[in-house]
Amino acid sequence: MNDEFRSILPSAVVLGTAGVIALYLALTRGWADESRTHIRGAVQTVLVTILFQAGHFVEELSAGLHERLPALFGLPPMPLQFFVSFNVAWLIIWGISAWGLAAHSRASLFPLWFLGIGCAVNGVAHPALSILAGGYFPGLLTSPVVGVLGVMLLRRLRDITHAVASSPNTA
Repeated sequence: MNDEFRSILPSAVVLGTAGVIALYLALTRGWADESRTHIRGAVQTVLVTILFQAGHFVEELSAGLHERLPALFGLPPMPLQFFVSFNVAWLIIWGISAWGLAAHSRASLFPLWFLGIGCAVNGVAHPALSILAGGYFPGLLTSPVVGVLGVMLLRRLRDITHAVASSPNTA
């Protein structure tokens, strides 16, 4: 296994798990409340969450998360270009998804569930990584706010969606 792939493995496991959960939620939950007020509130929560996630990314980048996270596991640094490209791509996807949510696009739900789950996990993971590292770990300062916003976003998404009933006659 090459070093570049090995360096992203810890992040890939966590984010892959979050992605599977987000996909499950996006596929099994449909619109429950399409009122403009509730959708507008959800969009506002998404936009604030994206803003703080962008700040969280800046903290991680400036403090060298792409080097320090893999090092905790005895791995070489994550390629900087991959780390930046991945984060910027998701910020763009989430921004487009906020617009999709305002337009009641079900396709917007997967990235937004992923954002909520990822932010909530960040709220726990960065303090835990700081304890493991024995001091400050990149992302620690912004992680509590990002974590709270992630939980708020998950609650908003839960409130505007519902479990989709499967028909016994469908395959």
